[in-house]
Amino acid sequence: MIIKVLGPGCTNCKNLERVTRAAVATLGLDATIEKVDDVAEIAGYGVMSTPALVVDEQVVVYGRVPKVAELRALLTTS
Repeated sequence: MIIKVLGPGCTNCKNLERVTRAAVATLGLDATIEKVDDVAEIAGYGVMSTPALVVDEQVVVYGRVPKVAELRALLTTS
């Protein structure tokens, strides 16, 4: 599983990365987490507001930081 956290480095972007890493660790997933801060690459996903989370090249959340329970559900169904 490849997970990308999209965002320029704002507080919400950092929070999404932190929560994502915690959820992956809690679930024991074999995942690679990448931070993407290049605006052109972010736009390539069609995301107009950050932070955003991409799981295996599919945008699953954008414009907000999901609650931990929602994030765990998203990661187990992807």
